[in-house]
Amino acid sequence: MISVWFSVLVAVFALLLGAVVVARAPRHAAHLSFGLGMLAMAVEVVVCAIGGRVNLSEAELVSASKLRLLALTFFPAPWVVFSLCYSRGDHRDMLQRWKAALSILAVAPPAFAFAFWDHLAAPGILPSSLAKGAKLAWAGYTVEVLLLLSGVLVLTNLERTFRHVIGIMRWRTKYVFLGTGALAGFRIYAGSQAILYGYADTMLGSAAAGALVVACGLLCLALVRTRIFDVDVYPSQAFVFGSLTVLITGAYLVTVGLVSNLLGLLSVATHLPVKTLGVTVALVGLAIVLLSEQLRQRLRFFISRHLHRPSFDYRQVWSAFTQRTRSLLDEEVFCRAVTHWVSETFSTLAVSLWCFDPAKEKLTLGGSTSVPTSALSGTPPGPCTPDELARALRDQRAPVNIDASKDAWAETLRQLQPSVFPNGGNRVAMALHAGEDLLGILIIGDRVGGVPFSAEDFDLLKCAADQIASGLLGLQLSRQRVQSKELEAFQTMSAFFVHDLKNTASTLSLTLRNLQQHFSDPAFREDALRAVGKSVQHLNDLIARLTRLRQEWRVQTTPGSLKSVIDAALAASGQDPRVRVTQKFAEVPPVLVDAAQMEKVIVNLIMNARDAMPDGGEIQVTTTRQDPWGILSVSDQGCGMNPEFVRKSLFRPFQTTKRNGLGIGMFHSKTIVDAHGGRMEVDTAPGRGTTVRVFVPLAPIS
Repeated sequence: MISVWFSVLVAVFALLLGAVVVARAPRHAAHLSFGLGMLAMAVEVVVCAIGGRVNLSEAELVSASKLRLLALTFFPAPWVVFSLCYSRGDHRDMLQRWKAALSILAVAPPAFAFAFWDHLAAPGILPSSLAKGAKLAWAGYTVEVLLLLSGVLVLTNLERTFRHVIGIMRWRTKYVFLGTGALAGFRIYAGSQAILYGYADTMLGSAAAGALVVACGLLCLALVRTRIFDVDVYPSQAFVFGSLTVLITGAYLVTVGLVSNLLGLLSVATHLPVKTLGVTVALVGLAIVLLSEQLRQRLRFFISRHLHRPSFDYRQVWSAFTQRTRSLLDEEVFCRAVTHWVSETFSTLAVSLWCFDPAKEKLTLGGSTSVPTSALSGTPPGPCTPDELARALRDQRAPVNIDASKDAWAETLRQLQPSVFPNGGNRVAMALHAGEDLLGILIIGDRVGGVPFSAEDFDLLKCAADQIASGLLGLQLSRQRVQSKELEAFQTMSAFFVHDLKNTASTLSLTLRNLQQHFSDPAFREDALRAVGKSVQHLNDLIARLTRLRQEWRVQTTPGSLKSVIDAALAASGQDPRVRVTQKFAEVPPVLVDAAQMEKVIVNLIMNARDAMPDGGEIQVTTTRQDPWGILSVSDQGCGMNPEFVRKSLFRPFQTTKRNGLGIGMFHSKTIVDAHGGRMEVDTAPGRGTTVRVFVPLAPIS
């Protein structure tokens, strides 16, 4: 009876924890799946506890074993969803790809258990020294195999995410991985025992309750540290079984089989629940020790102090840097790899790499182990603009303790990377120079144990900054060369398009002239003229759009009213009865624009907003002033776009999300805006619409 009440209390604890997590973000898939997973674990623990009571008949034990197996069929779906969503910035894409498999996983196991209820377990009580339960029937074996495989899948997905978390993000999420990993590991262990010995053990309730207590304790610790689902990482899309989890699981199953056979030969019997709980606690404790950053730091100091060696093994340091960065061709991926390398090399939990745009008007977060991935770009907080920050750091060639500096630019850097640990030591900033050009800023802090940076650390950091700047410069030059080649190829392709389409238009025009001989048939005449005329108009429009891309844009800017350009664009774009356009114009001084060219940009933005709302909606057109810019904004309530598509593809030719689009409208618009000396910003997310802001320079005051 004590065991039953203990299991009930553990189940209530798990349900409360699940409710707290769900309440924090009810619509987040990871939160919902976590709550459902905790509900499934609570039900299993209670069913096992009731089935593990003494003085049960053989029939009652068989029924209890069947109920336990039925309860377990609800385990795989929520925990697999959680492992796919937890801390994943791409979890929506993952759920979409796994949609069919997850639907089957949620419905098929319980349906299978109900359909073959009589074949889950069979009479034939196993020796009480080993377990208390019924023998597994063929359907019961199937359920246990499914549970074991689902546990492996959960651990594999969690491992893939954990491999890409480092620094403060690892500190925040470590106990979540350990807690959920303990539940999945227990499921693998219990399933392997059931398959190996061929029984459905109802006495696993105590062990399951113990494992659940351990997991809930770790998860509560994670809740105390931070909101447990607010970290976004982007694991590589490697094949799911290219994982250490599968190797460890295979080695574990082989070991269990050998040990079990050895115990059988020696006639040694072990009480399974006690053994299971002991193994679970031991594995969790070992994982906590191995993942401790302070343990690694102390080990390094012990080796340095007692073996009289430098703090760094420079051959290993530079080999690791070269190995991680030599094959990277994407600037964003390079920055993430560099921040991870710096965090591991200097034992700092908070590392951020901020990159300047060529005009020094904007800072972009290249990679970070502490700053959320949502802080991708924009004006930095603090008293300094990006341009002022660049001027302040232009001649700064050594690491700077920004916590000790009272300058305005140091305050800006402190706000770019807030300190998390009060005893983490001072933050250090290192400017990244390539010759006389400033490419970015590397900020490190929150060192493990709060150990101050030494002269040896600073020397290595200066060398690392030179290497990072060299890598960034090479990637930027490569990107510019690729863009130049792309534009050249695109111009050549557009010339072929123009030639081919002109021929097609000529052929259609000739067809129109030949229709004179069939002019006597009114129906044929009307249909043919309508169809051919529409085709000719469409082809000529396409020719005009492609021809414009072959030109090098030179605009003739004059001071003018931004509102008048917008009014002309709204008139030219026509009206759609399903779409309502609202306007909100602030007082904006004259801007420097080529009115005809800027009108094309606004028309394209309005047409894109309409296309994003096929069922109708509202488009908001607003103007604001932010010296030295006049800003035009076009907002819609449409489907939105993936931020990754915006960063990498939106302004490139032939990249589009429209079914019938060419992918040249935004490329064309950005070319015009760049020619004005302005810029474009896009704020969007799937399901919440899109806002495009166009920055146009204000006319000088005469």
